[in-house]
Amino acid sequence: MNVFDLIINDREAVSLEDVFLNKYNHQNIQQLIKEHRYVDELTKYGLPVNNKILLQGHSGCGKTTTAKAIAHALGKPIMILNLSNVVCSRIGETSQNLKQVFDKAAREKAVLFLDEFDQIGKERGSDDKDVGEMRRLVNTIIQLIDYYPANAMLIAASNHAEIIDIALLRRFQLRINFEMPNDAVLDSYYDRLLKSFPEHLKNFERLYHVSFAEAKDYAFTKIKSLLIAKLEKEENK
Repeated sequence: MNVFDLIINDREAVSLEDVFLNKYNHQNIQQLIKEHRYVDELTKYGLPVNNKILLQGHSGCGKTTTAKAIAHALGKPIMILNLSNVVCSRIGETSQNLKQVFDKAAREKAVLFLDEFDQIGKERGSDDKDVGEMRRLVNTIIQLIDYYPANAMLIAASNHAEIIDIALLRRFQLRINFEMPNDAVLDSYYDRLLKSFPEHLKNFERLYHVSFAEAKDYAFTKIKSLLIAKLEKEENK
């Protein structure tokens, strides 16, 4: 399969207002967007613009949605690539595939979103040959990141940033942590999710100590169950 067949060109328009971020993360992302809006003025003073971002933390807490929102705010296309689908046993082939993707994103001045970034820093075994091949892959990625142009953006996401090669981590100018939402934040999220539904479909017990993604799946399942029960009741009248 061609590596470009694995790229998702997501055209969903996601606003930053649609993303639940804590105050610190929101400020960092707003700063990032403003840097790119005023890139010419900053460049005059020799100030670099951050364009290599790592989103790290719990699964289902908004990393992909945040990447989409950043791309939308910048007016850039987003290319989504899940690295678990690209990394293969033939490391040389993986390196070439990734180079093609980076080149395409650079040409299109796009936001390149690499999901499951820890796949390229993950230990693959104790065999000397295996370790050497993975090291060559890491070196390739370092070079691709180092030469990624300032008018494009690289966003990587990982649920396990602690296992990523330290040399790779140092390439990211901004690292943003995503934590599990507390009960108050989840209540705000549920309120927004349920806003457009009639009252009789909101009457279910809320689930806590879960991610945003899990809360959304749970809420929609409950709403569908309530709606189907109502429809069945009307049919049986």
